Amino acid sequence: MLLPFLDPSLIEAGCDEAGRGCLAGPVYAAAVILPKDYRNEQLNDSKQLSEKKRYLLRAEIEHDAVDWAIGIVSPSEIDEINILNASFLAMHRALDQLKVRPEALLIDGNRFKPYRDLPHSTIIKGDGKYMSIAAASILAKTYRDDYMKQIHSEYPQYGWNANKGYPARTHRQAILHYGITPYHRLSFNLIGNRQLELFDQETD
Repeated sequence: MLLPFLDPSLIEAGCDEAGRGCLAGPVYAAAVILPKDYRNEQLNDSKQLSEKKRYLLRAEIEHDAVDWAIGIVSPSEIDEINILNASFLAMHRALDQLKVRPEALLIDGNRFKPYRDLPHSTIIKGDGKYMSIAAASILAKTYRDDYMKQIHSEYPQYGWNANKGYPARTHRQAILHYGITPYHRLSFNLIGNRQLELFDQETD
């Protein structure tokens, strides 16, 4: 089972983001404060769970958490400040919405922009080590997936209901065929040199 906390004497918020490597859509982040005595053997890094399991756990997390919140940064903001800073901003926006003030932050990854005066710990693969970060990864992932399924109805040719905006081959081929949308990140390499090569070979 994952660890319940880093420091038992502090109110800790776990933070994680989803959608950093996508070609389209916002980056989402979540902040989650769990009870100190919380136990849930099913909690794990969202990438290790099935979609059905993620949604079941989301309901449990939202019911059981002391507090939780979601932060969102749009594609145009990502283009303006770059994806790394956008990931930090999404986490900050999630933290801004917490009603319970944490005393320390557990951040998935190896970099973070300090939030106010709160101490933080960056933890590589933290979503597979600490319950609060795993919970945040599940919320960020599922809420972002919900959004990508929603905008899929506007632009079904890009397959966002399945690829969620990530650089899948079908997504890049759709960009070649149909061009970009207001949801695409213009600062990203939307085609991919190798993908373009493959596509050219297939259509010759």
